[in-house]
Amino acid sequence: MKNLLKLSDCSIEYINKLLDKSELCKIGKYDNSCINKIVVNCFFEPSTRTHYSFQVAQEKLGCKVINFYPHDSSILKGETFYDSIMVFDSYSPDALVIRSNENEYYKQLLNKVHCPIINAGDGTKDHPTQSLLDLLTIRQEYGKFDGLKIAIVGDIKHSRVAHTNIEVMKRLNMDTYISGPSEFKDESYKYIDFNTALSEMDIIMLLRVQHERHSTQMKLSKKEYHEKYGLTKERVALMKKHSIIMHPAPFNRGVEIADDVVECEKSRIFKQMTNGMYVRMAVMHEMIGE
Repeated sequence: MKNLLKLSDCSIEYINKLLDKSELCKIGKYDNSCINKIVVNCFFEPSTRTHYSFQVAQEKLGCKVINFYPHDSSILKGETFYDSIMVFDSYSPDALVIRSNENEYYKQLLNKVHCPIINAGDGTKDHPTQSLLDLLTIRQEYGKFDGLKIAIVGDIKHSRVAHTNIEVMKRLNMDTYISGPSEFKDESYKYIDFNTALSEMDIIMLLRVQHERHSTQMKLSKKEYHEKYGLTKERVALMKKHSIIMHPAPFNRGVEIADDVVECEKSRIFKQMTNGMYVRMAVMHEMIGE
């Protein structure tokens, strides 16, 4: 595959191949075919986990990494997103990793850019590597996907993580639900009451409220949100015995998740972050290695 833009473009067989390759990267089984390959990370939105796990992944593979920071570039002089990307394309890199707040930003670049594009998140649409690391975490926990029940709780409407995960999880025969405030609901997905979900789901995946994507202020205060939809110790006690808690992060302590739940026994939040590095190693190797 030349690019990784949307997980919906990938077959289940290919997704499993990437997950298998991620497991190999975890135990150090990868060749040196990425050494000295030039990769440019272009993040037009703030990022901690995605940006720096990509960079660590690239450096572990031996790549030469260039990080583009829009706030320190000719973007401030009026240069467009497209022209900025074409600047780097003119230097013949081996891959571009791009994040933008524009949905499907990559459409203007296809048949223009001469190297693989890896989508590190576009607007509210897709986040393929986040979904892959979520799937890897779930597979490590349960050894399967078929029949598992997951509730994704929070700001569904503005979450590229939710949209990407629900699409692929349905194809993997997972029973997927959404929960949270009605103002963030997407009517095309099955809804479940939050407190009901706690006792029925195998996985509770929390999302932060993405205020930066809202055109109007959230109806609930942070305190009210926590009271109605926050995962507290008391609510964790209602969860199934072998259920787990996930969150793509960044998380807001005291809003969607209580401070003492972030690293509780059921939490796999930091494991997701570790898996993100291995998934991104696998994706980079798939795109520019061998």
